[in-house]
Amino acid sequence: MRTDRLETWTAYCLVGIGMLIMLAPFYFMFVFATHSRTEIFSLPPPMWFGDDFLNNLAILSKKIPFWRNLGWSVYVALASTALTLLFCAMGGYAFALFEFRYKKAFFGLVMGTMLLPSFMNMIPTFMIMDLLGWIDQPRALYIPGAASAFGIFLMRQFCLSAIPRELVEAARMDGCSELGIFARIVLPLLKPALGTLGLITFIASWNNFIGPLVVMRSPDMYTLPLALRSLQSPVDTEWGALMAGSAIATLPLIVLFVLSSRQLISGLTTGAVK
Repeated sequence: MRTDRLETWTAYCLVGIGMLIMLAPFYFMFVFATHSRTEIFSLPPPMWFGDDFLNNLAILSKKIPFWRNLGWSVYVALASTALTLLFCAMGGYAFALFEFRYKKAFFGLVMGTMLLPSFMNMIPTFMIMDLLGWIDQPRALYIPGAASAFGIFLMRQFCLSAIPRELVEAARMDGCSELGIFARIVLPLLKPALGTLGLITFIASWNNFIGPLVVMRSPDMYTLPLALRSLQSPVDTEWGALMAGSAIATLPLIVLFVLSSRQLISGLTTGAVK
């Protein structure tokens, strides 16, 4: 009994230490967001919240069009999430419940794109966006990746485990169109997987740095990660303002993850075991 208790308390201590190490950067980010640059670099550094948050926001708004950048981040993340859910649900449903020539070959090709490192897409993406005239346009950030291989794979696996083929066949025999089957039967059954994919896509789009760096040229069109990076300078960086912007950019993701963490875990594990 004593050995079991000791092991339990040791595990709790290790988990607690790991949690503190993980949360420490977030805590200091929010603390530094309320202090001036001089206070941040003082010894010892501040360990509790100060009263310079509004002043840091004023500096941030002078340095960059912060609120406009925030608006673009919200718009791009929402548009990317909506398009990804639509196209990935359609693609996963087709690969799971339709039969057509070269189905396995096409699915293998889709999965093969996951093997390519993301940096290999930078030059082709820029060339295509330039050819289309989409440089410095928000659509260049959410249209190219709307049908992600991961999203199609997730939807396919969920369709195979959660949507009976007999249900789809019965709807066809009753005269329901393919679009009606998808909208009235498939999408409602895909809600857990759609919630998971939507959360992952929103976070990835919100944190996207390479995409805006490749296709965006005007500071007014930057999303938050690129706009905050432009604040850094080898000589004169307003770290208080930078931490304030980072805190505002991080807070929605923290709230979103806390509210939907169970949805994320259940959606990823559903269909793993039949």
